[in-house]
Amino acid sequence: MSDPRRALVLFSGGQDSTVCLAWALSRYAHVETIGFDHALRHGSELESRLHVRAELHAKFPSWTARLGDDHLLDLSALDQLTATRPTEKRASQMKTDGLPKGFVPGRNLFFFAFAATVADRRGLDVLVGGMCETDFSAYPDSRDNTLKSLQVSLSLSLDRPMTIDTPLMWRNKAQTWALTEELGGDRLIDLIVEHTHSCYMGDRSHRHAWGYGCGLCPSCYLREKGYETWLVS
Repeated sequence: MSDPRRALVLFSGGQDSTVCLAWALSRYAHVETIGFDHALRHGSELESRLHVRAELHAKFPSWTARLGDDHLLDLSALDQLTATRPTEKRASQMKTDGLPKGFVPGRNLFFFAFAATVADRRGLDVLVGGMCETDFSAYPDSRDNTLKSLQVSLSLSLDRPMTIDTPLMWRNKAQTWALTEELGGDRLIDLIVEHTHSCYMGDRSHRHAWGYGCGLCPSCYLREKGYETWLVS
């Protein structure tokens, strides 16, 4: 531990957020987690959150004392935003701009705003998220410039410094696997493979060398490609 501050990790139970949680536990004096329950989240993700935290407690005793409470917020209001269809003109613009079909404008802004509120009430100073624009930067609310701007806005609105840390922002998936090994060796690699969930389809029936998933969706593709590249690097 090299930083006496207290952190709150945006924790979905997926690969990236789990690596960010391990990174925070190796860095900060106290770490709590927060998740968001809404229709876009598969039940397998919510279950993975609990399994990952339990495994971290069991297999990384040096981190146990630093891992604090978990918070799960109901953000079902996001489902109403998702159900609001864009106009034909806006849908056409999104295709031109390269925005994905499933893009929900400002979703990460919601997540960080709620996380900052919880962090302030809990006396936490740092928000940690797994956003990355190295492999895929089509989500504008996951980009570094957006989050730097949001950090300023949150700090001003709370009238105290609130830092946003994104340790994966400039790492590709192979480098994320390498960071996993650096932080926790084979034990953490095994934990990521067996207990985290990133598949868009919520598939936990197909086991691959890199973990569980359908093997076809963009998230599975990036995870598999990064794993294979890391193995030969």
